[in-house]
Amino acid sequence: MSTRLAFFLVAFSLPILTSAQDGQNHRCTNGDVVRRVEILYTTGAAVPCAVHYYKDTEAPGALEVPWNAQKQTGYCEARAGELVASLRGWGWTCSATGASGTVRDDTDALSAGEAP
Repeated sequence: MSTRLAFFLVAFSLPILTSAQDGQNHRCTNGDVVRRVEILYTTGAAVPCAVHYYKDTEAPGALEVPWNAQKQTGYCEARAGELVASLRGWGWTCSATGASGTVRDDTDALSAGEAP
């Protein structure tokens, strides 16, 4: 079975993602500007996962998916942590938030390209 076929089988058989566990989502503010960093997982598994980045004030409702992982456990957590650290370094105040409890169909985020 080719790698590409295997990727699509995984991507389409596990499309439902749930938000991160407590402490893995972050809300960052800089004055009145708000941004959020969230990690979404396939139900019951550490991968596949996707990092979701929202610029709530500048682009309400817009979603960026800067990273996703199909196989490498810990990849999304590391990238999200680096993004939050960068925001803090640029003067943002970030705090961990609880999981939203929202279930989302993120097939597009997972099938955007093969990641680690």
